[in-house]
Amino acid sequence: MNSTSAPAPPAGDWEELVTAALLGTDRRTPPGCAPGQDAPVVLLDAAAVETVRRRAGLTPTRAAERPEPAAPDARPALPAAAARRLAMLLTDRPGTGGGGRRGTSPDLMELLPQWLTAANARGFAAPVQALPALLDAARGRTDLRPTALEFAGPRALWLARLNPDWRFALRATPGGGTALPDLADPDQVQLLWQEGLFAERVALLAAIRAHRPPAARELLVTTWATERAEDRLMFLDSLRMRLSAEDEPFLEQALADRSRNVRATAAELLSALPGSALAARMAVRASACVAVDRTREEPGLVVEAPHECDSGMERDGVVAKAPTGRGERSWWLGQLVEATPLGTWERRLGGRTPAEIVALPVADDWRSELHAAWCRAAVRQRNAEWSRALLGTPSAPEAGGPGAVSLAERAKLLSTLGRGERADWVAGFIAAQGLSEAFQLLGVCAVPWAAPLGRAVVDALNIARDAGSYPWSFSGVMGLAERCLDPGEAGRLDGLLAVPDETEDAAPGAGGYWAEAFQRLVTTLRLRAAMTEELGVLEAP
Repeated sequence: MNSTSAPAPPAGDWEELVTAALLGTDRRTPPGCAPGQDAPVVLLDAAAVETVRRRAGLTPTRAAERPEPAAPDARPALPAAAARRLAMLLTDRPGTGGGGRRGTSPDLMELLPQWLTAANARGFAAPVQALPALLDAARGRTDLRPTALEFAGPRALWLARLNPDWRFALRATPGGGTALPDLADPDQVQLLWQEGLFAERVALLAAIRAHRPPAARELLVTTWATERAEDRLMFLDSLRMRLSAEDEPFLEQALADRSRNVRATAAELLSALPGSALAARMAVRASACVAVDRTREEPGLVVEAPHECDSGMERDGVVAKAPTGRGERSWWLGQLVEATPLGTWERRLGGRTPAEIVALPVADDWRSELHAAWCRAAVRQRNAEWSRALLGTPSAPEAGGPGAVSLAERAKLLSTLGRGERADWVAGFIAAQGLSEAFQLLGVCAVPWAAPLGRAVVDALNIARDAGSYPWSFSGVMGLAERCLDPGEAGRLDGLLAVPDETEDAAPGAGGYWAEAFQRLVTTLRLRAAMTEELGVLEAP
């Protein structure tokens, strides 16, 4: 049928035409058309005419002003090989297939954070052609944003103002990328502090705090009484940076704040200052709860938890209401001990060392609660001696030490130790306990892993392979090894690439899967070595 035989299409309403197209001309006749076989043609002709009419009827607008050029990036350009490597890392997409088999190819996206860290350490600027892909990658992975935005530099903020999909870059940058005034100019500083947006004020306070802590605190005092509660909380949190005894008077005043969250934060900061008056008050309260039991032949500890949470305790940050399923007295005791300077116990408990105190038996099932609170105190006060005592020896039958009540607690305690000591402890733990509980502990060890730790992990993986299990039971540890093992260890792994002979009790095909996993590990380590060489950055020893 020829469309010329159809009636002239009327200038119908666009919505009516859309409705007729959706329902069909058999159920809905187009405007100005009789039902029949010509209705579909009339509908299409009318839609064409209406489309032209709608486009031609647009009112012209003034062209937008061209944006100002991006700020220059004075950092040196990437070496050509490193730029090609970056493009490769950004175009890789992780596999979406299910199952535990990953093949022998490295996961390039998992190497991108390490590459960015190395590039930032060298001070390179991002190639302009890589910025869109870099921002897209950071948009999808929040863990990637700090290093990606540092590498992308000022041009990333320029692009983020033009593309709504990249606005996260403005939110992630203190002050939304706004340039801060000269900190030596008091008039400009006061102007921004009094009239700036909240994000700009937070950035300003953090910048001053990093260089002149007293000046930042004095600036905060000038407007403290008029700030909103949520803003006071954010500003107070900035005092964590370079916290010192000089901050104590201001924090003591904040203990009387009308906001509970502000009071709690002030109390937490004061408890991190062992010489503060709050720490002394907490020490008095906690000392009244824990003492040496002298009624038995063998020394031990006896605990008498608080019977009430008075107003003074609440003012000093003790939360009166216990969580669901938690006893009130144990809840109060834990908060008192956590906020008490650890040196108190050495004086209170007969001059004993932390290791001797931790080894003392505790009466009436208070041991777990008391030791857990000491763990939190050791982490808050960054006390390595107490952390060692609570961790115990890695080969302890209690899976890590007498004081640690969970893997999370042990990981936090390890974070207070030096990188070498941390690696040695985890290596000993793996040698004694295996890999089943080591994943969380490995996550706090410095990268690349020290040689003893790397050997312990590889030996444990080899033992798991010989046991005949499938490698994806250890996929988390294997993934960490790919990112954290020293690339120099690749040569030691060549002997593990062959498919081993399967024993009768081995899982079917496990040997082949292990050979693939070790091949991927070796390939990844050599790729990391190449990445480092391309950037000209030596990995930390």
